[in-house]
Amino acid sequence: MSQNSSRTTILLAGDLTPTPRLREQIEGTRVIAADSGIRYASALGLTPDLWVGDFDSATHDHHAEHGSVPTARFPKEKDKTDGEIAIEAARSEGATELVLAGAFGGERADHAFLHLTTAMRAAASGLRVLLTSGTTEGIPLLPGEANFDYAPGTVFSVLGFGDLTGLTLHGVKWPLDRRFVAFGSSLTISNEVDTRLVASLEAGRAMVVANLSADARA
Repeated sequence: MSQNSSRTTILLAGDLTPTPRLREQIEGTRVIAADSGIRYASALGLTPDLWVGDFDSATHDHHAEHGSVPTARFPKEKDKTDGEIAIEAARSEGATELVLAGAFGGERADHAFLHLTTAMRAAASGLRVLLTSGTTEGIPLLPGEANFDYAPGTVFSVLGFGDLTGLTLHGVKWPLDRRFVAFGSSLTISNEVDTRLVASLEAGRAMVVANLSADARA
């Protein structure tokens, strides 16, 4: 299948569970691996187009298996993470949509946090961004309206990256109507999709994080 150069999957080093839903989301995309994120390539049936990083966490086995993948090596002492470098590489190739696979969990909580903030910054600049572990998904929510395809019963939260003004949630167990949500409030934690989630925001930045049931991952 030919690749869609406007859509790029970034393989990160967090937790990742290959699921039918994830495979469908990344089908036909360009693939860039960030350092040890390349360990997920085989499980997903992917051959990365580019492998970037300082390679401080990639193992000898990774290099032996993926030695034919073009690489871009960076010094260990640098001012960007391997994931951020991979995202910049995708943007330089014209990507307008990113799937950050392996964005949650992993050994480095600081890197997982940075995946969220980097994704939010990318979304604010006009890119469509999906963060996923296969079992958990995150989608930036900016001013405007967004529709989500999560099945009824899916548990989700809206995580504010500051105060949220005019947050509206429809099609959920606990709807909101143009609500102000202070930064750090737990008001928007653990809601549940009832029919179809529609969210809108007047001002602020947030991340919709959904925990997918086994059925929803298919």
